[in-house]
This record gives sequence, structure tokens and C-alpha cells, in this order.
Amino acid sequence: MILRYASFGPRSLPGFRAPSSFIRPVLAPRYPRLIPKPTHRAWESTTTGEGKTGHIEAAPNEAILWIDNLFPLRLSGLLRVPWGSPDQDLSELMKKFENSTLGVLDPINLVKRAIPKTAPVKVTEILPRLKDGGAFVKFTYPADVSAKEIEAIVTKYLQEKPVRPFFSPWRGVQAGLVQGIPWLEDLHRFPKDRLRVEFVPKNPGEEAVELSQETMYSLFRRYGKIAEITSQPWDSKVLPRYAYVDFAFVRDAIMARNCLHGFVVPEELGGGKLGTRLRMSYEQRANPHRIWEWISSHPRIVIPVIVALLTGLTVIIFDPIRSFFVKSHVTQKFRLSNSRLYRWLRKQTSDILSFRREKADQAGLNTVWTHRKDLIDQIQKWLMETAETFIVVQGPRGSGKKELVLDQALKGRSNVLVIDCKPIVEARGESATIKQMASAVGYRPIFSYANSISSMVDLAVQSTTGVKAGFSETLESQLQKILQTTAAALTDIGVSSRDKHDPDASLPADAYLEAHPEKRPVVVIDNFLHKGDSNAIVYDKIAEWAAALVQSNIAHVIFLTTDSSYSKSLSKSLPDRVFRQVALGDLSLDVAKRFVLSHISTPEEQPEGTEASAEGREKQPQAPTLPDLSELDECIGTLGGRLTDLEFLARRLKAGQSPKQAVAEITEQSASEILKMFLLPGKTTDDGEHKWSVEQAWYLVKSLSSAEVLRYNEVLLHGTFANSTSTPNPESALEGLANTELITIKSNNGRPGLITAGKPVYQAAFKLLAQDPVLAAKMDLAVLGELAKVEAKTIEKVEAELALLGGLPKQPAQMSGRLTYLLSKLESSQKKIDGYEREMGALKKVLSNQS
Repeated sequence: MILRYASFGPRSLPGFRAPSSFIRPVLAPRYPRLIPKPTHRAWESTTTGEGKTGHIEAAPNEAILWIDNLFPLRLSGLLRVPWGSPDQDLSELMKKFENSTLGVLDPINLVKRAIPKTAPVKVTEILPRLKDGGAFVKFTYPADVSAKEIEAIVTKYLQEKPVRPFFSPWRGVQAGLVQGIPWLEDLHRFPKDRLRVEFVPKNPGEEAVELSQETMYSLFRRYGKIAEITSQPWDSKVLPRYAYVDFAFVRDAIMARNCLHGFVVPEELGGGKLGTRLRMSYEQRANPHRIWEWISSHPRIVIPVIVALLTGLTVIIFDPIRSFFVKSHVTQKFRLSNSRLYRWLRKQTSDILSFRREKADQAGLNTVWTHRKDLIDQIQKWLMETAETFIVVQGPRGSGKKELVLDQALKGRSNVLVIDCKPIVEARGESATIKQMASAVGYRPIFSYANSISSMVDLAVQSTTGVKAGFSETLESQLQKILQTTAAALTDIGVSSRDKHDPDASLPADAYLEAHPEKRPVVVIDNFLHKGDSNAIVYDKIAEWAAALVQSNIAHVIFLTTDSSYSKSLSKSLPDRVFRQVALGDLSLDVAKRFVLSHISTPEEQPEGTEASAEGREKQPQAPTLPDLSELDECIGTLGGRLTDLEFLARRLKAGQSPKQAVAEITEQSASEILKMFLLPGKTTDDGEHKWSVEQAWYLVKSLSSAEVLRYNEVLLHGTFANSTSTPNPESALEGLANTELITIKSNNGRPGLITAGKPVYQAAFKLLAQDPVLAAKMDLAVLGELAKVEAKTIEKVEAELALLGGLPKQPAQMSGRLTYLLSKLESSQKKIDGYEREMGALKKVLSNQS
């Protein structure tokens, strides 16, 4: 979008003309309105030069000046408009210059002011370049004056009397002599501060010379400050050869390009014998981004710093939120059941929405709590003392450990945190384990899925940089983070009731809680050591955290466990402490009978005195008649004192069954469970850590059906355990069966001594299973087959050794004892196999005859 203005000298420009002697008539119009004059327009498009060749021709006595800083460079954006012609846009933009009065803001005024009146020049054309922010001015000069002298005159004049446009108050108009052949193109190539200077031959076929940086500096420095000159790498195969010239300002690069494009460097300036032509173009210079380059080049330093910053940001933002949710979870502050409205509604509707079963259950449990009142008082007494140790409540499943602690010993306390280890240990995968642990303590928000994403990012960073980023965290570290936040929240809960007027209000939190043990929160860890040693890292972390709580006087910790060997795990965390233990067993027969009777004989309390209540009683169905309880003593002796089994019996008795019928159904159900879980082939024979066989389970069932107690070591020495081919570790098999509650191992002086049934009702179930001839024959056949395999392997080993000894060339006398031993052992094993075969034959007949 470049327009040309033709004239005959500086005075012929608009406003430069001398006053004319021609006097216009008074009534003649100043400007024609309808018929334009046939003369040429002052501004004509020269976007692509004369004849649209892209170049400007100059006569022998003509030269071209580049006048810079006439237009703002921002106007070059107008050339990007895709729906209009740049020539038309500029023609419309410059129409006002045709009859201009040369105001201060007129670009033509700047051209007139830039050329001194004393300069011996005659302007013939002005070619504005809106894209470059200036204009080419073609002029003629006398033969006795050179073009360089005229350039010096104009330059000196602009230095003495700078001409500054309104849009650039700090940089004035500058002028430079065009020494080359400028290229007037209308491409979408806009000025940049970097010039790519290519060295091409003067004429096609000739040879060009690559200029040195010193030569290029001497050529380009006159146009402005040069930031850098970069030569083409010596091993580059790109032709033609080139160099980069980086200017400090874009307008300096524009002036250099418009003045030197197409300039032929002569031999005396280093251009070679034939001369070298300079061909220039703008090039986008990549920003240095030194900070990013340093970051990308030092990953071993940057990545750990970024991880530390992200961790710190996470702590600052999320830790207070998570601590708030943990406090709310422990204190149950926002639970609906604790609101006044809910309690009022429940109180008002308690007579209408009463449930007989709940009252009966509560009445039955009251009998148990009355029997265990001393244990409840002991736990409450321990909670009022300052002792840096654990309280451990141990007992079999169904013995009422959780109800004893939560419903009785901790009744009325609002600062109790219950952590159930069972869902945490049974969770599949690290993400699920973290999610369950966070849910148990109320730790949220939790981004469990982010652990796998962080692991992949960490792996990618490590594979590319060789440094472990540390984005991913191990299960141990994440559990530690959750438990630390919980400990901090428990500390705040403990001191939340402290008043600033208290005499010890100035004490630190741990000292205050040490002086007031009754204000410490209570942490109840249920199902500790569930599934034995599986997922031991969870139990270890919980035990270490619990030890830190009691040693720092933050909270009391109560463990509920069914494992009698809990001391081995807890002693790792508190090796120098004696635990306070409460052992819960089965109820005595007298208490068990009272528990059942209180369940089934509780009268239904109903409101009286109103017609509505009377109508309600009429509509309710009659309760079933209670059966004869004369057989209850014998039946309770069969079930024992396990709390869950007694509740089951009481419900059946309330349903109208007789005690014997109810016990028989409970026994059959237990036998069916044992059969499905332990005795059917193809079932699971491990608990994740310990492995046993079906034959070993049947041996225990059969042995305990005839004897209530088995000696531990006697069981280990039996062939089913000692010589098992599928489970070589007999002690591990017994521990696994004890974890699944098929049996109970009782200790004697700290070592396993006796084996009993897992529950009292299992004793009757074992007898029921052993009395089944088909099942007994099938399982005995499997046991005998296992024993026969053991003896067959023994014979195989003996025969191999005898063959080895028989291959010796001589039979020394010292071998006679060994040979006798091997032969006797061979004979003994063969006799055992014969006996097993006879027994197996008899059992097969039983199986074939029985249905």
C-alpha cells in the first residue's frame, strides 16, 4: 500500500507551490463536485513499484532517500485485512492528502520539514511505505554535488533540528541514502528487528563471497545500534551463504534493509573481485527465554524444587481443610442425629415408632453389661489416668468387644475416633487402601487416583532425565501423611475446651493434655490384626502412630483384636511398656441363660391412656407363644457362651421354635458353613499368608469331634501335617486355620499348647460332620491317599539310595547297618501302604453302597 506523488520540485508539493497570479472568480465553486478533473491523482499506488516490478529505477542524476518514522508501525496491521485490497485501503486512507493544507499531523509535512530548503535537490517522487513506516523520496541533484553529500546535509539538518511525529515523541524522523535496489513488495512480511543477509553473486553464474562480521558491522552500524551479528555455521550446507544482523530497534532494521537491499559490495570492502550482492529479508528472532533455558537444562535441581513447592502449596491449601473434616468426623459436629431438632423429633415420636426387637436386644445386653461391669469400670478408670501405654481388648469374634467399649465404656463421649482395620486391609490396591484409610478418619479431600497418575509422570521424567522427580508417593508415605494430619486434629480437639482463664491455659498442648487425661480424645482401633500378617505395613503404621499418640499425650488408644498374639506386633512400637489388657471370653452358662431369657421375656412397652394407643394395640398381631424352656440349659451348654450365637438362639425361640429344634438348626447351619469353607475340594485353602490342605482341616474336624482338646505338638507330628506334600509348613497351616476361626489355639507360658474348636457350637458341628458316613468315608479316603503318597515317596527315596549303594564295586562291612536301616524302612513303608490300601478299599465300598 504505497502511493506515489509526482512533482517538479520541493515547491510543487501541496503547500509548496508559489502563489498563482490567476484569480479565481468569486462565484466559482472551489472544488468540482460532479465531474472530476481528467488530470492525474497526486497519490498513486506504488505497492509493487514502477510497472509492478517491485523495484524503483533512478536516472543518472537521480537518487533516492529513505525517510523513516513517518507512519506508526501499528498501521501495518491494516495490510492483513483479507477482504479488501491494500491499494484501495491506502487510497481511501490517503485521499485527504490530495488537497492537504499541510497540517502538523500530515506525513507530507514531515517530508517537507525533513529536507532543508538549502539542499540542492529537486524532489520528483514520493513513495510512501505504510508497512515500513516511512517513504522513499526520489530527487535530482546537480552534477557538482554527490548524493552522499546531500545525505550528509539532510542528516546533519535532522540532528540539529529534529522532526518528531506526534506518535513518536522520543524518536525523530531519520533519513538515509538508498545505495542498493530496494524491493517494494506487498507480501505479508512485516518488519522485525532481525535481518537475514544473504550473499549472492552480482550476476548469475558468478561467485559470491561471504562477508566477515567486521565488514558487515562497518556497513550496517550507521543505521542503528547492532545487538548481534551471527554468521552461518561453517559446516552448514545451506546456500546461498547468509548471516543474521540483530538490531536493537525495529526501525533501525527497516532503514538498513531499505538502504542496503541489493547493494553490491565492491572488492575494496571485501566483496571479492566480482563483487557480492546483499539480499535481505526480515526474520523472526527467537526470544532468548533465559529462565526457561536454565530450567530445562538443570532438571536435577528444578524438578525437586518444583516438587517441594507443590508439596508446600498442597500443605498450605489442603491441610487446613482436611484437618477441619477430621475434627468434624471425630466430634460428629455436623451429624444429623446430633442436632437438637432431630433429638426433639425422636423424643416426641419414641412412643409411636418404638421397636420391640430393639428393646429386647437392649434388655439382653444389659444382662451382659451387668456381668461385665467390673471390666467397664476398669476401662473407664484407665481413661482417667496418665499412662503412656495401650489398652487392649482381646476376645473371639462375637464376644461383644466393640459394644463393650463404644456403647458402655465410652458412652457419652463426643471425642471418639473409630478406625476399622478390616476394610483397609481388604482393599485391593494402594489407591483403595489410601481411600479406605482416609474414609476411616474423615480425611478429605483425597485424590486416591492421583497416585497412579503421579507414578506414570514420575516414570516418564525418570526415563527422560535420569532423575526421579518424586511426584509419586509410596503407600507408606501417604498413610503417614493421613495419620499425621489426624494426630494434629486430635490435638486441637483435646485443647478445644480449654478456657483462657484456666490457671494452666498457658501450658503447651502436650503438657495440658498430660495434666488433664480426661480431656484427651479416644482412638478405638477395631479388627486389629485382621487376617493375621497380610498387609502388615498397614498394621505397622497404625501401631507406630498409636504409640506416638500415647507417648505425646495426645489421645488414649484402645485396640480391639481377636488375635491372641497381638503383643508381638504392638511391642515393636512400644517395646518398654506393659499393655493394659482386657480379655473377653464366652459367657458362663448362667449368664448366657439369663441373656437368652431377657431377650425372649421382655414385655412390650406400649403407651396407655389414650384411644389411639388402644387402637394401635388392637391392630398389632399377637406375639407367638413362647415354647417350653425346660430344655434350655442343655441347649445353652451346646452353644456355649458366644454372644452372637446366643442372640441367634433367642430370635429363634421368640419365633416359636423349641430350644432343641433351634440348636439343631444352628448346628446344621454351622456344619454346612464348615463343609463349604474347609472340606469341599477346590475351595480356598489359604488366607493370603498361610496355606493349609483339605485333609488337614478334616483331620482336625474328626479329631475334635471325639475330643474337646488336642495337644498342639501331637497334631504337628501327625502324618497329615508333618509329611504333607502340599503344605510343607504345619505350623503355618494351623495358624491359618486359627485365623479363619475353624480352631482356637490356646497358649501355655507364651507358646502354643492346646487346640480347641473355633466356637463352642463348632464342637457339635464337628460331631455332626463326623457322623455323616459318606462325608467321613470320602474325607478319610483323601487323607489315606495323602498318607500313601507320603510313604510312596519314602520308598522311592530308599530305592534310589539302595540302587546307588548297589552300584558300588565293593560292599564294605560298614554298609551293613545302613542297608539294614533302609530295608527295614522300606518294609515299614510298604506295610503302611498295604494297610492304607485295605482301609481305602473298605471306604470305597462304603461310598459305593451309600447314597
